[in-house]
Amino acid sequence: MTVHPTFLARLSSALAGGLLMGLSLTAQAKLPPPSPEAAAKAAEAAAKSAHAAKVDNYKLCLYQDKAAAHYRKTAKDAKPATTTPACADPGPFVYTPPADKPAEAAAAPSSAGVAASPPSTKAPSASAPKS
Repeated sequence: MTVHPTFLARLSSALAGGLLMGLSLTAQAKLPPPSPEAAAKAAEAAAKSAHAAKVDNYKLCLYQDKAAAHYRKTAKDAKPATTTPACADPGPFVYTPPADKPAEAAAAPSSAGVAASPPSTKAPSASAPKS
């Protein structure tokens, strides 16, 4: 018995589609929230990464200034330098974790605002049509 080649192609594409659908459903599973320690470590890692980016930008600024100064010194037809802001040194990395809010402050109700509905009164409103 021979099997038609298009049947095999359709079967393999159907199996691949089913496999991809199954993988996409498992990828949408919900993860539990991170522990406070893990969240603190993630926040510190993000702060370190942001500081490293600032340091890299500072070093790039210094090297660009050095290259521009060398070009102006060696090129005959170099234009005069334009005024640019000085390179800002970000300084050493210092991480101060955010202060934890006490449970009472976090659960406190907000201040009284505008009422959600008008007070119930028996007085008819002035804009009601008269019969």
